[in-house]
Amino acid sequence: MSITLPGPTLGVVGGGQLGRMLAEAAAPLGVDLVVLDPTPDCPAAPVAADQIVADFDNADAIGELAARVDALTFEIELADPAVLAAASEDHDVPVHPDPATLETIQDKLVQKEALADAGIPVPEFVAVATAEGLERVVEEFGGVMLKAREGGYDGRGNVPVETPDEAAAALDQIGGAAMAEEFLDFEREIAVMGLKGADGETRTYPVTETVHREEILRESVSPARADDAVVAEAESVARDVLAVLDGRGVYGIELFETREGEVLVNEIAPRPHNSGHWTIEGARTSQFENHVRAVLGWPLGPTDLVAPAVTANVLGDAEATGPATLRKVESALSAPDADLHWYGKDDVYPLRKMGHLTVTGGSDDGADRDALLSHARELRDGLTFRDA
Repeated sequence: MSITLPGPTLGVVGGGQLGRMLAEAAAPLGVDLVVLDPTPDCPAAPVAADQIVADFDNADAIGELAARVDALTFEIELADPAVLAAASEDHDVPVHPDPATLETIQDKLVQKEALADAGIPVPEFVAVATAEGLERVVEEFGGVMLKAREGGYDGRGNVPVETPDEAAAALDQIGGAAMAEEFLDFEREIAVMGLKGADGETRTYPVTETVHREEILRESVSPARADDAVVAEAESVARDVLAVLDGRGVYGIELFETREGEVLVNEIAPRPHNSGHWTIEGARTSQFENHVRAVLGWPLGPTDLVAPAVTANVLGDAEATGPATLRKVESALSAPDADLHWYGKDDVYPLRKMGHLTVTGGSDDGADRDALLSHARELRDGLTFRDA
């Protein structure tokens, strides 16, 4: 392959914060982005070359996007696999990851079945369709996490069910096809950002520890504060996952570390992921740059850690939906070891992801990561959307 600059144009279905950070990473490579998103002036619009305002499954608009670019990708699972595949064929434009992979991952039950069939360790799971069936599963498993099979993110679409008498209300809350998964007594949640490039090349970023509350990712700690054996197993499982999935790009692989030291796959995202935002400052090549490289078939960048990093998500603390104005930003900007990222969303509402900050350190021992986590939380908690 001979690469020249200015480079090709990449089309991205989705123009949220991931599209924004993809555009920021693509620009130094000489790559322009055109994004498709239904929200006018979406977060990616200020840094992308152009935006097509249309729904994620609008066949005509995605055809228009494919006609204008050299390659297609997506930053949201709401993209329609069949529409992407048709646009790719009609305009002879590659799309990565493969639409078939997106279709598998969109349905959490199908995703888990594919992993289990490949021998990849996952929690016990079962499809449920009725309250009576869920009651039986809850009794058998001793409590479950009920998950919507399609859609759902940041805790939405997940309902804990601890006793059989909660079953009917939980199914009503899901409001559609559901999967029940056993409750796990896990030690920690971890994640691996996996990467598939041209000619079958695979790489992984260092294992990350992810800290959730109310099913929403609050902080990530990289490298994870886990035993070497667990880290090695997580990397091995992640590579097994990559072998199951078709198409180039970055994959966010969320995992559980159980009390017994087992590593089980929770969920997979066929795109850059919040768990990998730390790579912008903490790795030699960010997940966003490597996604661009991979989708275009370019050589992959190194995934080595350059500094321990803790990322803290900036979530909406407003009491209701309203215009987004982040206050007290000077404290984060004054910290010499912190980098602040603003997602450019016009409106804020409770617990909406509005940005993140990453604190980096200079050594790789556990005490430093504990201190970095405390420092990142302190800086993040000093930010507010409240006008008081």
